[in-house]
Amino acid sequence: MKVIHLISGGDTGGAKTHIHSLLSGICRNIDVTLVCFMQGDFADEAGKLGIPTIVMEGSLPSVIKRLRTMIRDGGYDIIHSHGARGNFIASILKRRCGLPIVTTVHSDPRLDYLGRPAAAAVYGTLNSYALRRADYLVGVSDSMKDLLIGRGFNPNIIFTIYNGVDFSVEPKNDDRLAYLRSFGLDVSEDSVVAGIAARLDPVKDVATLIRGFAEAEKICPQLRLVVAGDGAELENLKTLALDLGVAGKVCFPGWINDINSFFAAIDINTLTSLSETFPYAITEGARARLATVSTRVGGIPKLICDGETGFLFTEGDYVTLGKRLAELAENPELRRRLGDALYKKAEREFSVEATAQRQLEIYREVLKRESIRKNGGRNGVIICGAYGMGNAGDDAILEAIVGEMRQIDPFMPITALSRKPKETRLKYSVDSVHMFDIPAFHRAMSGTKLYLSGGGSLIQNVTSRRSLWYYLYTISVAKRLGNAVMMYGCGIGPIVDNRDEKLIRRILNNDVDIITLREKHSLSELERLEVRGPELIVSSDPALSLPASSEDKVDEVFAKYGLDPNGKYVCFSVRSWKGFEEKAQAFADTADFVAEKMGLTPVFLLINRMEDGAATETVRRLMRTETAVISEPMDSALTIGFLSRMKTVVSMRLHGLIFAASQGVPIVGVSYDPKVTAFLDSVGNENCLQFEELSSEKLIVMIISAAAQYEDREERKRSLERLISAEALNSFWARKLLGENR
Repeated sequence: MKVIHLISGGDTGGAKTHIHSLLSGICRNIDVTLVCFMQGDFADEAGKLGIPTIVMEGSLPSVIKRLRTMIRDGGYDIIHSHGARGNFIASILKRRCGLPIVTTVHSDPRLDYLGRPAAAAVYGTLNSYALRRADYLVGVSDSMKDLLIGRGFNPNIIFTIYNGVDFSVEPKNDDRLAYLRSFGLDVSEDSVVAGIAARLDPVKDVATLIRGFAEAEKICPQLRLVVAGDGAELENLKTLALDLGVAGKVCFPGWINDINSFFAAIDINTLTSLSETFPYAITEGARARLATVSTRVGGIPKLICDGETGFLFTEGDYVTLGKRLAELAENPELRRRLGDALYKKAEREFSVEATAQRQLEIYREVLKRESIRKNGGRNGVIICGAYGMGNAGDDAILEAIVGEMRQIDPFMPITALSRKPKETRLKYSVDSVHMFDIPAFHRAMSGTKLYLSGGGSLIQNVTSRRSLWYYLYTISVAKRLGNAVMMYGCGIGPIVDNRDEKLIRRILNNDVDIITLREKHSLSELERLEVRGPELIVSSDPALSLPASSEDKVDEVFAKYGLDPNGKYVCFSVRSWKGFEEKAQAFADTADFVAEKMGLTPVFLLINRMEDGAATETVRRLMRTETAVISEPMDSALTIGFLSRMKTVVSMRLHGLIFAASQGVPIVGVSYDPKVTAFLDSVGNENCLQFEELSSEKLIVMIISAAAQYEDREERKRSLERLISAEALNSFWARKLLGENR
């Protein structure tokens, strides 16, 4: 494999470090050439690292001509560009050379020229054009990938890589006091020194650091600050330090080339950026075992978990920053603990070796896709379901399926049909087309290998015959356009209008290869419909595979709604249904009983935020006690984590029951649909009340029974292991179909 990298050659900071460390790593495994368009430190240092480097100066037409000849004669496979100039030249070479263009996006293109309108107008415009012409994009963090998706780039062509550092190098500084005094900093043995290494540009917001330092210094006069870097903001920052009365304790040594000596000399690493991808200043500080305080931006939370491997704060919040700096300055043991924890995580997950290996995997994937494209092959999966409609249960199914496809192949191109394609692209990092954009999903299906009818109860006509016809149509089209077809962990029925039975039978028998079912009731329904063509397997609901969010994130949800994270709660999840108005009083009386007689706090959760709000408000208006409503959308992990704190969950919504059951929480189902009863039967839960029979007396009895079982939650979780193991059958059969459909 031969790859040519194009870059201007004037880059500094994180981009320079990334490219040097990356190319020095991958050139041991593949043939790499670095082309710079100007002489300077960048090219000189690359050569010293053993990276084959060429400086190609001259006019643009001359450079293009020489590069075209070099690429053609050199037998290169991939052109990899960096920065506005490299990206623009690569975009011109694309048509002339016929090679795939890979472009690494190191920072937010819209912020690269902040404060320089002329440069933004010229270079920013050219870079925007070039990025749209690239075949594949590499973002240096998941947040950069999200940013690109949000700006309309296809998620299936975006890869993520994280900046890595060489942990075999140990930062040392034999005389830190002399080193710091050489900058003009007034330090002594008892001084605690905070530092930042950054360009002094507006996007780095070093002003917030100086304000935070001034707050902390009032409490800890032994605190000092070193601001290492050059840039347009330098004089403004010096003036700010003077105005705040801390100029004598802040120094500005300019750009520092020996970054290891710098980090070895300070005690606290800081970062105050308004926008980042995944900055080297964080991993390089981690290598020096420094306690770190940073803004919660970009990919930084991937490494820093607030309170565990460092501290995070909201950009611009100098008050919180000051409190954290003071806390660290006064507590050397806390600095040591956080620094050690950060070092261990960074060494494990963000080494230069891991970065180089990831880049090689991306190259192999690019060449694989190019080979498939040139040979007219098929690639990827298309998923259809009731997505983008505000239902946490359906969205959880999509999340689970996407996760399981990524386990089969981390780079698999995935497209989902959705009512809200933009939202789906950003939320799940998959391509998406509108479910009713027939030409668009026909085009997508023409190139995919596998169609997944993705979970839920899609084959039913109790809510709508038209939705049933739609899902059957997509199955038929997918098969006709050459896909293997699988119905994935789905439910079947109810079929209340028997006029559709013949159509269901014909399409499922003729166009579906495999059907995995979430419970036995659905198998019985297929047998009744005489569906015998596809293989039928009882698995379980894909959402059972989803994990709960971290404890600190769940605590934030409770705090947001004014709830005690350690309180005792019963969660209710209700939905609008025929006859609900008559049953609302039963829910209200039950919730009041829970509060007044059981000493538990009732809370309401909207599983479908578009449909459940009205029913919830109807109940609340009939109640005597106050209750919170968790109304804002949460991702699946956060919803599961929230429900895991409940003593009991009472739900009409199936996925409210599934999420709670997966955490061992006692559940009470109010069944308006056979799928609810079927799930409760599958987990051996007897607390199921048919909606038509609902009364407060019956519901209260079941809640008392369920709450009494709370202490047995670990045993209940173990009893679900059978269902969770069965859920793996879904991805097993998808893998089989992907392997067979070549």
